Amino acid sequence: MIKHSVEKIGGTSMSRYDDVLKNIWQRPQVPHGGTEKTLYQRAFVVSAYAGMTNGLLEHKKTGEPGVYALFSEMDENRPWQQKLYEVQAAMLAMNEEMFEGQDIVRRRADQFISSRIEDVKQCLEHLENVCTFGHFQLDDHLHRVREMLSALGEAHSAYNSVQLLKLNDINARFIDLTNWRSDSQQTLEDHISDAFADVDFTQEMPIVTGYTQCREGLMKTYDRGYSEMTFSKVATVTGAGEAIIHKEYHLSTADPEMVGAENVHPIGLTNYDVADQLANLGMEAIHPRAAAGLRKRNILLRVKNTFEPEHRGTEIRSDYSSKTPKVEIIAGTRSVWAMELFDQDMVGDPSYGQKMNDLVFESGVRVLTKDFNANTVTFYLKGNKRRINWLMDRLQANYTNADIRVEKMAMVSAIGSDMKVPGLLKSAASALSDAGVNILSVHQAMRQVDMMFIVADQDYAAAVKALHTDLIENNSDWEAVQSA
Repeated sequence: MIKHSVEKIGGTSMSRYDDVLKNIWQRPQVPHGGTEKTLYQRAFVVSAYAGMTNGLLEHKKTGEPGVYALFSEMDENRPWQQKLYEVQAAMLAMNEEMFEGQDIVRRRADQFISSRIEDVKQCLEHLENVCTFGHFQLDDHLHRVREMLSALGEAHSAYNSVQLLKLNDINARFIDLTNWRSDSQQTLEDHISDAFADVDFTQEMPIVTGYTQCREGLMKTYDRGYSEMTFSKVATVTGAGEAIIHKEYHLSTADPEMVGAENVHPIGLTNYDVADQLANLGMEAIHPRAAAGLRKRNILLRVKNTFEPEHRGTEIRSDYSSKTPKVEIIAGTRSVWAMELFDQDMVGDPSYGQKMNDLVFESGVRVLTKDFNANTVTFYLKGNKRRINWLMDRLQANYTNADIRVEKMAMVSAIGSDMKVPGLLKSAASALSDAGVNILSVHQAMRQVDMMFIVADQDYAAAVKALHTDLIENNSDWEAVQSA
């Protein structure tokens, strides 16, 4: 049976729209279960162009405030308005570049996004006025503001993509899941099901907004992983045969910029366990909750490099395990906050940590891992300093006898579908020691799909390089080239 594929294109790739057009959209493929190539039998979920969501919300890496962050401060000078105009200028500049020489199409694209930005401006101004009354608190509405702003970036890129494809004689269809100016609200599944009810995959190419407005509120659970949840749900609801993520790089044994492009291998095959560990570090091939849907429906997930269309990419399967136990990927993250709570009163008290866990969840920071012994609990967290400080204050207020400290560190992980290698921990520890890296903490679960090392933040690059050299580059089980 011939089935369509659902494919997601990341923001960095979307910004290189000419490459996407040539390498993906205009490149015929053999659909799942078919024998002949076609441009169709594919739906594309698109992210906002690079930098747009940073401007609308906040910079993902530096924390520089965007429209949302500035609006949430309720500054009477309304700095969010200027930021919104800056984002609009960037979007219009993208339109001008994309549709050079196509004045009618460019004006249409300009009108589309300018109209939505004006809608947002008026909505935020009205909300500010409403929240001057004591019966209305801004905090009650901020998550909706965040959702509305996120919708702008994906709507802009999806609409533009449809116009670009039509200029190139491809029958593209704009699937707008942002629910803009609608008086009804559906569940995520119902919204997608209705949007695709009359889509003919054999004759049209759906271009879908990465953001979906729904009753559940995607950003409350997934924050900026919402586009991957849309991607996964579109695949499961429409019965796709394959799910493909197009990124600007291969899923490789390490970051080539850190260990050298000549030293890394593309990963040909791996499993969802490995994808989950990468997601935990913020380097997701796919959000773990999004992957769960594909996994349950047994939909093959493939990660491909946008700029190397001939390469088959990385297949992520439920049932894969490497034939020879080994480390497949060295990955990690800097700026990990280690928050340690020491309290003699916790000894023998099984309920001691309940409030602690609730506060960590309430703070909005992400827990990478945690460890504990008789009188100490340490959380390893990702989040901005403001949230970390909020959490420290709340913990100290609730655990008045505890000593609490926080320190910025880094986490480096060795990850693989099967790492049951005798002496692996000893080899990894020796490699780090030989590189002059002091190990502050080690974590390894019995399933042996990852091994985490907590090191000083300044030792991060050296730790990644040392582990990759010892566990992958010097491992005879790795072939010169890995392919699916």
